Parts: sequence; structure tokens; C-alpha cells
Amino acid sequence: MNEIPHDTLMAMKAAAKQAAANAYCIYSDFPVGAALLTKAGQIIPGCNVENISFGLTNCAERTAIFSAVSQGLKKEDLAGLLIYMPGNKLYSPCGACRQVMAEFLSESAPIYAACDKKEETTLWQMSELLPASFNF
Repeated sequence: MNEIPHDTLMAMKAAAKQAAANAYCIYSDFPVGAALLTKAGQIIPGCNVENISFGLTNCAERTAIFSAVSQGLKKEDLAGLLIYMPGNKLYSPCGACRQVMAEFLSESAPIYAACDKKEETTLWQMSELLPASFNF
């Protein structure tokens, strides 16, 4: 696994935190932001967008990945992801996000979770989050 340099990781956290401020989360009141890093160093933000029909809600991780795809980026362009959530507790991505992440990130891609605790992050390798992913 290629860990992301500290300065880049802090820039990703700032971008994800800013994206969380844009979240549409009137049902859960839990704003989440994500920052997808490309191999070229570009950071693509995403936030959760809820819907009263909860199945139509889109998480921050998927928003960032879908945004990258809409910008013309390919699977081989993506390097890693950071997820930011407010408060002092870290959470892992949901199952739907794990499957989408497995589609677009390599098995060795670093996935970070960050919250408001100073400098604290959790790090997984993509293959750890979804070891038996549905892929071809």
C-alpha cells in the first residue's frame, strides 16, 4: 500500500471538511465529506446528499468518485480517498460505498477516515474494506 504524504493528507482533510460543509443532510444531520486523490495530485471533493427516500441518498465517497468519472478520469487515474466526518468518532464506509470504491480504486489504494480529533486518522487498504468484492 502506498501511504499518502502527510502534507497531501492534510490538504485532503481540509477539502473533505469543506465538502462536508456543503452536505445536504437534513434527515441525519450528519455531514460527511470525502476527498479523492488522483495520481496527478488533484483532489476531488464530495459530500453526502440525502433524500427523503433514503435509498436515493448518495454518500460523500460515491459523490467524489462519480464526480471524478464525470470529469473524464479513469480508474487508473485514482490514487486514494479520505473520508471526513464531524465529531470525535471515526466510521468506516458503508457497504454500497465499499463496492463502488472497489470498482474504481486499486486493491492497494489507501483509504483514510478522519474526524475532528487532532491528526487522528484510521487507514485501510482497499482490499481490507471489501476483501471479496464483486468484480471481474
